[in-house]
Amino acid sequence: MTKTNAGRFFEDYAIGDVITHAVPRTISGGERAMYHALYPARGALYSSDEFARACGLPGSPVDDLVTFHTVFGKTVPDVSLNAVANLGYAEGRWLRPVYPGDTLVSQSEVIGVKQNSNGKSGVVWVRTTGRNQRDEVVLSYVRWVMVRKRDATPAPHTVIPELAAAVAPSDLVVPDGLSFDGYDFDLAGEPHRMRDYAVGEVIDHVDGVTIEEAEHMLATRLWQNTAKVHFDATNRPDGKRLIYGGHVISLARALSFNGLANAQMIVALNAGAHANPCFAGDTVRAWSEVLDTAETAAPGVGAIRLRLVATKGDAGVLRGDDGKYHPDVLLDLDYWALMPV
Repeated sequence: MTKTNAGRFFEDYAIGDVITHAVPRTISGGERAMYHALYPARGALYSSDEFARACGLPGSPVDDLVTFHTVFGKTVPDVSLNAVANLGYAEGRWLRPVYPGDTLVSQSEVIGVKQNSNGKSGVVWVRTTGRNQRDEVVLSYVRWVMVRKRDATPAPHTVIPELAAAVAPSDLVVPDGLSFDGYDFDLAGEPHRMRDYAVGEVIDHVDGVTIEEAEHMLATRLWQNTAKVHFDATNRPDGKRLIYGGHVISLARALSFNGLANAQMIVALNAGAHANPCFAGDTVRAWSEVLDTAETAAPGVGAIRLRLVATKGDAGVLRGDDGKYHPDVLLDLDYWALMPV
């Protein structure tokens, strides 16, 4: 009889299962400093207490993706320890900021299962919720992941959840007190307001970063992401560690500062796909496409919908003639961010 956890396999999931994930984590300024060192993030609202207070917040929250990585990392031992790959996201909403001193916990509900035709793996959909120490929801999202089967157990009945194509602008949550009426564009780094961007505009973020094995391993440990494909080089036939998809998300988001410095807060994740695997030694670049804009009720605050693409190739290239993602494309992420109007 063993006391260790080998992780769940595809046949261990059933529709309606609710999984409470260990272990609660109290966020400190250390997570912020490490996050900014890894990527490097430069958003003014997340870098300066004084800038954040001038925008109506009590202080500088931690980056939205710190919240995402922390909540996500908690789910890995129960959802994706035996994953082949994390496939996509939908219906993500950031519902309140997280500040140093907050303690986060995660819980997931199984909402979909579908065995693959090879009979050796299947796709599992979960809706994950992150809460703080006051039991307030700070983040909710759906993700789906391909998980290995343990054996030839018959497949469960297929259930594929219906997911919204995008979070409606009316469902975006603006943090209490946030105002961009007195926004300091000089300190933020760029003069561009939401009205300066046109739907369909493509922004090449210019810069590139070559991913190192060491920084990826540090990131997965920081977020307590224990998926075998990220840690164990013997877990894949090619002997390579797969770069954590969230690492690519944060890297692309940091690169997007050049051209989108005023897209301050991520408030929704409409859709996301890890189009191709990423490995150490790959040089990642990023480009964005403006998909939509919307007004909010907060003073001076607008919402901009962006497609963020991480790629090893050229800006503006997403799919080939066959309609499939170009082999250079690593990430296709659709999100809403808050920006001065």
